[in-house]
Amino acid sequence: MDVRIGIVQSMKELDIELPDDAERDKVLADIEAALAEDGTILWLTDRKGRQVGVPVGKVAYVEVDPPNSDRRVGFGIS
Repeated sequence: MDVRIGIVQSMKELDIELPDDAERDKVLADIEAALAEDGTILWLTDRKGRQVGVPVGKVAYVEVDPPNSDRRVGFGIS
């Protein structure tokens, strides 16, 4: 699962690849809890075990990939 975080006054965004066993609902709940408290840091751990911390006051947006079942691969006819 990938999480992209936009930072205020920055054209770049953070792209964090979470481990395959990360629970989407728990990740979303953790993000919401961190963003609800002003002055805190949102901590996420990527696939390699590195921790990334972002001050919630600098977060412009958070984008979380859909569950794997929602991803479509290949060509289709509509």
